[in-house]
Amino acid sequence: MRPRFLLYFAAVLAGLMLGSIDLSAQFKEDAFTQNYQDPNDTTSRDTTDKLFSFAEYFGGVAHKRNVRIGVLFAGSTVFIGGQQIHNRDYWKLPIFYGGIAAGLGTGTYFKIKYNQSKNAYEAAYAEDPSTTLTVDENLKKWSNWSYVGAGLFYWSMLMDGNIWYKPGEPAQHPGRATIYSILLPGLGQAYNGEYWKIPLYWGLMAGSAHFYMLNNTNYRRYKRIHNEATTPDVAYTGPISGETAKYYRDVFRRYRDYSAVAFMFSYLLQVIDANVFSYMLDFEVTDDISWNMGPAILPPDNGYAFATGSNAPAVGMSFGLRF
Repeated sequence: MRPRFLLYFAAVLAGLMLGSIDLSAQFKEDAFTQNYQDPNDTTSRDTTDKLFSFAEYFGGVAHKRNVRIGVLFAGSTVFIGGQQIHNRDYWKLPIFYGGIAAGLGTGTYFKIKYNQSKNAYEAAYAEDPSTTLTVDENLKKWSNWSYVGAGLFYWSMLMDGNIWYKPGEPAQHPGRATIYSILLPGLGQAYNGEYWKIPLYWGLMAGSAHFYMLNNTNYRRYKRIHNEATTPDVAYTGPISGETAKYYRDVFRRYRDYSAVAFMFSYLLQVIDANVFSYMLDFEVTDDISWNMGPAILPPDNGYAFATGSNAPAVGMSFGLRF
C-alpha cells in the first residue's frame, strides 16, 4: 500500500508545483488542408488498388490517359523507351536503342572471340603442353566493358525518363524522389534538399560493401585451406588443420552474408527515406497549436489510473494537445 500512496503523493505534488503548463509553437498555416488523395489526379496520388496496370501504362504511352510515374517507370524497365514516348522525346529513342544494342552486340562479339581463343589454347595444350599459344584475356575485358556500357545506356534511359516526366507538374514529387533513390542512392535525398543524409547512407553502404569483400576474401581463403587439408591426394603441410579451417570458413561465410543483408537494408532504407520525407516537405499544421499539462481528478474505473480497489476517484496528471 505504501508504494501506491507514494505514487499518488508524487503526482499531486508535481501538479501543485507545476500548476498548469502551456507550451505553444508556431507552424505554417492551413493545417491538414492538403489533399494528397485527389481522386481526379491519377499522376501523383497514391493507391494500393493496383501497383501496376498494363492498361494504365500503355494508355499513358499512347497519350490516351494519365499514368502514374511509378507505373511508367516499372513498365519502361521492360518495354524500353516507354518513358521517352510518353514524354514525347522521340529523338532520344535512337540514342538509347543504339547505345544498348551496340553495347550488347559488341560484348557478345568479344565474348565469342574470347571463347574461341580459349578453346584453341586448350586444344593446343592437350596436344603439346609446351605450346606458346595463349588466351587473349583482353577479349574478356573488352566484352565485360561493352556490357557495362549497355547497362549505362539503359540506366541513363530510366533516369532521363524520370527527370522529364510531366515537366509542368509541381516541383516536389514523391514518386520522382523514390525513383531517384532507386537509380542512384542519395539522389532522392538531394532532390528533397536533405544533403546531410547522403554521407550517412553512402557510409552505411560503403562500409557494408567493404566488410562483404573482406569477409568473402577470408571465406575463400579458409575454404581453399579446408579443401586442401581434407583432400587425400594433396600433401597438405599447412599450420591450420582441416577442422579449424572449416570453422573459420563457416564464420566468414556467415559474416559475409550479414554484410550483404546490411547493404540491402541500407539501400532500401534510403529509398524509403526519400519517399517519406518527400511527402513531409508539404506537411503543414495550423498556427493555433498548444500542449498543456496539469493535475486531474480521474473518476473510478476509468482504465487509465492505478487501481485502488475502491470506488474513490484517482489523482493523476492530464495532458492535452490542441491543433
